[in-house]
Amino acid sequence: MSVQVENLEHNMAKLTIGVPAEEFEKALQRVYMKQKNSISIQGFRKGKVPRSVVEKMYGAGIFYEDAANQLLPDSYGKAAAESGLDIVSMPTIDVVQMEKGKEFIFTAEVALKPDVELGKYIGVTVTKIDCSVTEEEVEKEIESERERNARTVAVEGRPVQDGDTVIIDYDGYMDGEAFEGGKAENHSLVIGSHSFIDTFEDQLIGKNAGEELDVNVTFPEEYHADDLAGKPAVFKVKIHEIKAKELPELDDEFAQDVSEFDTFAEYKESVSKRLTDRKEAAAKRDKEDEAVAKIVDKSKMDIPEAMVMTQVQRMIDEFGQRIAQSGLSVEQYLQFSGMTMEKLQEQMRPDALKNIQNTLVLQKIAETENLEAEEEEVEKEIADMAAMYQMEVEKIKGLLQAEEIASIKDDIKIRKAVDLIMASVKERAKAKPKAKKEKEAESEKAAEA
Repeated sequence: MSVQVENLEHNMAKLTIGVPAEEFEKALQRVYMKQKNSISIQGFRKGKVPRSVVEKMYGAGIFYEDAANQLLPDSYGKAAAESGLDIVSMPTIDVVQMEKGKEFIFTAEVALKPDVELGKYIGVTVTKIDCSVTEEEVEKEIESERERNARTVAVEGRPVQDGDTVIIDYDGYMDGEAFEGGKAENHSLVIGSHSFIDTFEDQLIGKNAGEELDVNVTFPEEYHADDLAGKPAVFKVKIHEIKAKELPELDDEFAQDVSEFDTFAEYKESVSKRLTDRKEAAAKRDKEDEAVAKIVDKSKMDIPEAMVMTQVQRMIDEFGQRIAQSGLSVEQYLQFSGMTMEKLQEQMRPDALKNIQNTLVLQKIAETENLEAEEEEVEKEIADMAAMYQMEVEKIKGLLQAEEIASIKDDIKIRKAVDLIMASVKERAKAKPKAKKEKEAESEKAAEA
């Protein structure tokens, strides 16, 4: 196999790859052998038609495409490795020559990892973030826990109020005719949840258990059922039961129920610490993001579009894996959301570009500072991975490929680069917005000048 490399503009390269004629012939024969049992020509038993007869009847190129598809992945992979290029995109393949008895030639256009001209990365200034926790924030967090531990009790002697849960039967009609999906019995509805259309829930407020009423609503113009969208409807509703939320008392017993602490005072202190830890972790991430963004802004790199689109596709694949857990495919998501693949790619492009810029800058800093991943650090990463997947360390090691080990090492070096940057950052308090009078005074001075 021969490989020629042509460097193009904007960190792109073209590989011209030649596969010997005998290899192409072997691929053609493999395709014929795989397909011959499905080929039927008059005068021959099925599966016994000679390849020469098939090619004469259907043309010499009958097996070319499948043979090329067999050769391309392996040939490209070997050529990419042989070239020694740092390829960061999927290849754009173009077949140049494909003819029986001749060398199979194709080109692969690829993006190369761009070099980075670093800006200042030691002593970067970031915004100082206040991580103090207020009494109001603590109380809000405790109230949320209180809400989660509330119980629902039946209410008697009063009508429906906002926040109540009602048990209802309903039957929907449009122009006097019942419509599909508009009927339910013993349905539990939280008043104020806005889970029903229009003012449905509001019209139940003030009604009593056992009462029957007509609820008049209009379906939204963007409703998913076209035959109902934008149209008025009447729901015949019967209220069976009214339930209200009963909150627990904020005392030592509550603390013991929701935490490992014996007293409410200890529990409250733990909530304050948890909120502080959360704020500090968020502040750390925000300052890291700000520092790296400033370094990226002052650095220079020529990122090829093919590299960006490869990252976009990777993000779409990851998105697809996440929504697959809910039983959705990317195609179904696009259908339900009214979005096209082009729009989804456009939506993800800014984050893809940002991820590439951040990674390239941090990799360059790690290279400049000779930051390395120590063996024990790699071992710890693998041990953490084994614990996460509840597998033995040695089994995880056996599954990891060389490129995955390289990726682990790269992640370690990148984290070290971030730590190096953050060790020297300077914090500056966020500038307070100027009062209206100050702005007016500055404008007057500028006008006089």
